[in-house]
Amino acid sequence: MSVFVVDTEECNSCGMCSAECPAGVIFIAERGAMPYLAPGGEWRCINCGHCVAVCPRGALSRGTMKPEECVPISKKLLPTAEQVEHFLKSRRSIRVYKEKPVKREVLTRLIDIARYAPSGANVQPVQWLVIEDSKEVKRLGRMVIDWMRSMAGEAPGQAETSQLKLIVAAWDLGMDVVMRGAPHLIVAHAHRGFGLSQVDCCIALTYLELAAYSLGLGACWNGFFQMVAAASPAIMEALALPEDHRLYGAMLVGHPKYRYRRIPLKKEPTIVWR
Repeated sequence: MSVFVVDTEECNSCGMCSAECPAGVIFIAERGAMPYLAPGGEWRCINCGHCVAVCPRGALSRGTMKPEECVPISKKLLPTAEQVEHFLKSRRSIRVYKEKPVKREVLTRLIDIARYAPSGANVQPVQWLVIEDSKEVKRLGRMVIDWMRSMAGEAPGQAETSQLKLIVAAWDLGMDVVMRGAPHLIVAHAHRGFGLSQVDCCIALTYLELAAYSLGLGACWNGFFQMVAAASPAIMEALALPEDHRLYGAMLVGHPKYRYRRIPLKKEPTIVWR
């Protein structure tokens, strides 16, 4: 199949595909004419699928996707504005987990949902590393503590500012404030050469966290691990990411031990209107 195919029997020249094309490569010469791909459009096209998704008659196909291959959007499955608001406001960062692993098919489902997160120019650069073995999660946690302990000795001023001594002291008392007893750690990484890799990984991890909440799971951004991993060659070696990739985010995932019953208060937003 070519890059862009129009079913002339179904297309009514409504112009939606042209209007919605982010790359601006779909044109309609005149009213009633069929849409066509601009010269060089196959190189400028970002393969976002907008043209396939927006066509009400399913008249457009791309070389990489056909209308019948795309899941129809069901209005019955879309939440109301009130439901979305309650869902987002009631989400909590989970730091206490049951000693129970999450099934692999569920972790896979989380990533499958997260891959639909938006990315710059639809590059979809995010790749995933799932630390599924809880023993390996704990080992990585110990490596974080070892780095913090060494920093407390080598750079006490920085360690004091970052409260590394307190974190190490808590660990020595049997409190895991790094991995929080979570059974799994999910790392998002991407090519360091793409300028929006960090943003794309953060958006994808946010999708994953919200998807986890919708499935009754708990999740929490692991800032300690992300910070230390970036500075520790030993941890990066243990992760064995591709050489040209950077770690841009890490998420703890597991079954929450407790259930929240209320939405806590937040400070009022600071807004400037212009």
